[in-house]
Amino acid sequence: MQFGIMFANTGHGSSPDGAKAVVQAAEAGGITTAWTVEHVVVPSGYESQYPYDESGKMAGGAEDFDLPDPLIWLTWAAAHTTTLRLATGILIATQRNPVITAKEVATLDHLSGGRLDLGVGVGWLEEEFDALGVPFRARGKRLDEYLDAMRALWTQDVASFSGEFVDFHDCILRPQPVNGTVPIVIGGHTEAAARRAGSRGDAFFPGAATAEEIASLTAVMQRTAEEAGRDGDAIPVYAFAMNKPGSALDARVESLAEVGVSQAILPTFRPDALTDIARDLVGRFG
Repeated sequence: MQFGIMFANTGHGSSPDGAKAVVQAAEAGGITTAWTVEHVVVPSGYESQYPYDESGKMAGGAEDFDLPDPLIWLTWAAAHTTTLRLATGILIATQRNPVITAKEVATLDHLSGGRLDLGVGVGWLEEEFDALGVPFRARGKRLDEYLDAMRALWTQDVASFSGEFVDFHDCILRPQPVNGTVPIVIGGHTEAAARRAGSRGDAFFPGAATAEEIASLTAVMQRTAEEAGRDGDAIPVYAFAMNKPGSALDARVESLAEVGVSQAILPTFRPDALTDIARDLVGRFG
């Protein structure tokens, strides 16, 4: 079992010194990946339902909190680490121009020595889409096309792509990713996300689902992969282990391991405690 930390660019990690302390503490403790979250803006009084808390609101209902851009934050993190993988969990790719995103992602991967994992999702905050002037409807179809277009730019020397939402011809994007492409992690705890992971993903992140739900979604992902001529067993699954240290966390990690989860994602504990917590978990479950 590997471990990651989620919300790395919030709280303690939202300041320059705090970000450096968080990622270096994580790396020292054997954490595999630091995951960032994204919202360009949080419209005050939003009514959309946050899917990962029973309250329907983020961070206990807070709307006013520092949330640095995930890709820029990860560039800072890359400069202060050597082995830690850097991930978006998730980047709301449907809100971004895919050609610009492909350039930014390839640049970050290049500068970090190939340590980037691009976690993507369709997004849930409709009011944010409205503020950005981006359609909320058909965002699943849009995401599928954006992923295909970005991969074309990363893997083709002279790239072309033609679709409903994206169209370009004979375009050169440099630098290209260090390892030929950037691994794409599909986020979401729905069957649509599971199918997307099976057809297009390099990994699947069903988030805060129960172990039973993860097992069911993994089966959907693997079945879809097989239908697409891919090896579903080769697509790793990641999931939240969002508890405080102690027996509840241990039980959650054990349940995730039982259903085949390969990376358990922890909250970002304070830097002064993170290294010891990570070493303990890696020592016992790694």
